[in-house]
Amino acid sequence: MAALLLGAVLLVAQLQLVPCRPAAPGAEPGQQELVGKAATLQNEVRAGAAPNGSAQQLPQTIIIGVRKGGTRALLEMLSLHPDVAAAENEVHFFDWEEHFSQGLGWYLSQMPFSAPHQLTVEKTPAYFTSPKVPERVHSMNPSIRLLLILRDPSERVLSDYTQVFYNHVQKHKPYPSIEEFLVRDGRLNVDYKALNRSLYHVHMQNWLRFFPLRHIHIVDGDRLIRDPFPEIQKVERFLKLAPQINASNFYFNKTKGFYCLRDSGRDRCLHESKGRAHPQVDPKLLNKLHEYFHEPNKKFFELVGRTFDWH
Repeated sequence: MAALLLGAVLLVAQLQLVPCRPAAPGAEPGQQELVGKAATLQNEVRAGAAPNGSAQQLPQTIIIGVRKGGTRALLEMLSLHPDVAAAENEVHFFDWEEHFSQGLGWYLSQMPFSAPHQLTVEKTPAYFTSPKVPERVHSMNPSIRLLLILRDPSERVLSDYTQVFYNHVQKHKPYPSIEEFLVRDGRLNVDYKALNRSLYHVHMQNWLRFFPLRHIHIVDGDRLIRDPFPEIQKVERFLKLAPQINASNFYFNKTKGFYCLRDSGRDRCLHESKGRAHPQVDPKLLNKLHEYFHEPNKKFFELVGRTFDWH
């Protein structure tokens, strides 16, 4: 057993992935490395598993986004399931070059230990809007199941601003009002990054180049906030998990203003940074925001064959 464990450690440390198919012309070195024997790596590490049978596994599911869409809430709710092992932190393997360049061995080392029957999940919201990520994920595992949680694009923009605003407040740094970001020369500033992140159809097209729609489950983030149990049931079915999460696992916290979790008699809520009040925005500007997203939303609905209750 010790020899097997040592062999697995050395394999991860010295991993040189061999492409299972020719790399596309012009493919960068990092991609050529990733198009390799992920299954072989996993089997070798499994052979050197801990005495209790647990081992680190490459994720079979990734929550790919969207930023400020409710990814942390989704991960925490999914973690209620006994057959799910979730990475604690955002890994940023596929979108950060300094991480991606370290290879799948490094990525595997960021995963939690799990039993053979458990599903390993990681979430990094930036994946959805990062152009290089879909191909890289596909190269690792073309059959992976992807979770995408979305909210009303206008609300997501306001949440995006709110997060950055409070980050500056905590550091005692000044930060412009949201109007200064949203308006330029009397018009909506379409170059504002938060707006671009809410153009869901643009980013979804990139993912659909590599994955069929049946591999991507879209979670309605607005409904998850209002009534989480039905949404998490859909996630269980998509991931082919036995139904284990119940309505009793959720309770509404009136003080916080959102649902918290009850797990084996223990109550837990999301961090205080979640659910912050959005800034007050002039109604006329808010209408401009809604008008701006009207056509992009229609394109997204057509793309996924589904509509959402957005402005």
